[in-house]
Amino acid sequence: MEGFGHVIFQGLRSGRGWLAVLAVTFIIASVFYSRHLADRLAAEERQKVEQWAQAQHFIAQAGPEQDILFATLVVAGQSGIPVIETDEQDRITNHYNLNEEKVRKDSAYLSDRLEAFRNIHPPIITYLDAGATRFNKYYYGESMLVTQVRYFPLVQLVIAAIFLIFIFISLKSRYRAAQDRLWAGMAKETAHQLGTPLSALEGWLEMLRIDPTDPSLPGEMEQDIRRLKRVSDRFSKIGSPPKLEPADLIPIVHQVVGYIRQRASSKVSFQVDASGLEHCRAELSAPLFEWVIENLLRNALDAMEGRGEVRIHIHQTGDQIFIDVTDSGKGMAPFVLARIFQPGFTTKKRGWGLGLPLARRIVEQYHGGSLLVRQSEPGKGTTFRILLRAIG
Repeated sequence: MEGFGHVIFQGLRSGRGWLAVLAVTFIIASVFYSRHLADRLAAEERQKVEQWAQAQHFIAQAGPEQDILFATLVVAGQSGIPVIETDEQDRITNHYNLNEEKVRKDSAYLSDRLEAFRNIHPPIITYLDAGATRFNKYYYGESMLVTQVRYFPLVQLVIAAIFLIFIFISLKSRYRAAQDRLWAGMAKETAHQLGTPLSALEGWLEMLRIDPTDPSLPGEMEQDIRRLKRVSDRFSKIGSPPKLEPADLIPIVHQVVGYIRQRASSKVSFQVDASGLEHCRAELSAPLFEWVIENLLRNALDAMEGRGEVRIHIHQTGDQIFIDVTDSGKGMAPFVLARIFQPGFTTKKRGWGLGLPLARRIVEQYHGGSLLVRQSEPGKGTTFRILLRAIG
């Protein structure tokens, strides 16, 4: 079972994972803001309770000629915050904005609420005499609004957790499906790579039966046997960092072009232009680099459908090597260009969509270079470009 981090990383690379990151970031920011808002509302409620307590005290102490209208309005306006009034001995003397039905039915309800209010806020004290020996304490809880705002982050976190679990399951399913396609494609690619030289060997064997004295047959058979060894060597290097060695890539390109030319239609022409360079050296894994060139040439042949021209242009600027593989095929539409290097994507009826993704992986991850589409236009062909670092 792949780790959570690896699955999420694959999801991020796909683009959809970034939406999950943005959504979670928004929820976290919302949680902190909700908490800040709840604290501000709680501070405002304390001020309201203090004003309410002072108004209660003013009304209780007011003489017959004093105007208590404003104080009465303040008291009447406080209808959402639960309050319990006690004397200096913490004996309950009154209560406000509590569930009256529970007060009647449960004798311990008020004392339980008093204990809860003690743990939430310190009491507000109003003194009843000049000597501060008699006073009332007002313990208060939170209004429904503050409670909802305070607990809303927990609801958000639950939603975020459900969302993350959904994203994880979705990404894991996509990742497993991609792996299944990859393994199936690798099996198909292995059979394809082995099938060409094996078919050629069968042909040479048949020719050997017809004319055992043909001097060209041993050499051709030996070439296909070497080809089988190279295929085996290539697959053994996939999945682990290959050993890179200084190599001249010009003869490697010529060798692969020669091999493909012999097996391509006679109506396809190949040109290799090394820009007058005698040598062009880079750190290479020759078997894997051959595979890249071969994949690009086979892709060109498929695009031309048996007729056209393939040009390979090699040039060097400073420490950069450029290898352009151009075909005169049907080109690619923009929507194809956007997905051409995605594993599993193919426009071929019997393709597996692994050739170009593997080629890019070999160039970029194993050789530290780049593989990109330099240009492509429907009906006019395509140019792939390989960039590698040159060595002296």
